[in-house]
Amino acid sequence: MKQRILIVGGGFAGVWSALSAMRLLDQHGRTDISVTMLAPQPELRIRPRFYEPNVHSMKAPLTELLAAVGVEFVQGTAEGIDAPRQQVSYRDTAGKVGNLSYDRLVLASGSRLMRPALEGMEAHLFDVDEIEQAVRLEQHLANLAERPQSPARNTVVVAGGGFTGIETATEMPARLRALLGDDAAIRVVVVDRGEEIAAVLGDGIRPAISDASRELGIEWYLGRMVVAVDADGVTLDDGQRIASNTVIWTVGFRASALTEQINAPRDNQGRLQVDSQLKVQGQPAIFAAGDTARAATDDVGNFSVMSCQHAIALGRHAGNNAAAELIGVAATHYSQPKYVTCLDLGAWGAVYSEGWDRQVKLIGSEAKTLKQQINSLWIYPPVADRAIALAAADPAIPVA
Repeated sequence: MKQRILIVGGGFAGVWSALSAMRLLDQHGRTDISVTMLAPQPELRIRPRFYEPNVHSMKAPLTELLAAVGVEFVQGTAEGIDAPRQQVSYRDTAGKVGNLSYDRLVLASGSRLMRPALEGMEAHLFDVDEIEQAVRLEQHLANLAERPQSPARNTVVVAGGGFTGIETATEMPARLRALLGDDAAIRVVVVDRGEEIAAVLGDGIRPAISDASRELGIEWYLGRMVVAVDADGVTLDDGQRIASNTVIWTVGFRASALTEQINAPRDNQGRLQVDSQLKVQGQPAIFAAGDTARAATDDVGNFSVMSCQHAIALGRHAGNNAAAELIGVAATHYSQPKYVTCLDLGAWGAVYSEGWDRQVKLIGSEAKTLKQQINSLWIYPPVADRAIALAAADPAIPVA
């Protein structure tokens, strides 16, 4: 009976884990080990683009790619991990429960937005975390044009001034004008608990974000929090009310709940602590990649963040090392010292920085061109050609 490498998750880390495992097995002519991907759908959803319009198209099919490289795909949602028995339970699209055994597991089940227990949350709060929720928001925005003009109709409130919140907010003026007309008195408000604009992103790129906000008419309510939301607006923690039919939550990401089923140290985001080979601490048969892993990116104290930039590289190493361990060859050691940020700022452009201190290298239209290349080309999976796809999964390839 074949040994199995099981990849749980079909996001960036999952796809590249599967390709990388197959690459190493192919190099060594090993056909006695299979690679299986378990995921809810055979498509890579391009999550970094969910703030854009036409979000229903932000996905890449995986069926032909996985078939071309020989990865088995099982459609279903993982529900349980039994590490001692080396088994994962899942529920398929018909609701039937099944089990998959593994010899090595790569947990790449991603992260989720933590929706707050706010009054009116379920009925009136939007987000751009999953494609279904982003489509729901897009449909809601389109329906605004059928409503009578009012301050609430024309106002979008974005809760959270981090990366996702900024990209969502700065894209919104153009989206609203396309739907409501150039003469509509639109208003976009960012509510953030920080005392400065983009406090979590540091001083390096703050001037660009401030300039873009000023030019686009984005308002920042700093040192505030949303505490209640209804069909007609939000209430802030200081009692102030903002009239709005559209409130978008972008705060608080946490690793997949599957990490809680593994007996291993986790950080405050639920991510599993991994070593340089991406092996989960204390778990001899489990690797983690992407948003489920807290991995050191260098030797000076920096760790991976929840981004496709790190997920792709983590996947390439985790899949390779899961295969390496089974066939008895040397593992690779994950290292990603170069860190870059390319933040979309809507019609204003974008800002591109390098380093953890975010030293600005490009702003405006130049950075926007780079951002569009990243979003529409660089982060997509390779074509369904075995040689091309496996070559692209080499863990030695730099991502940034």
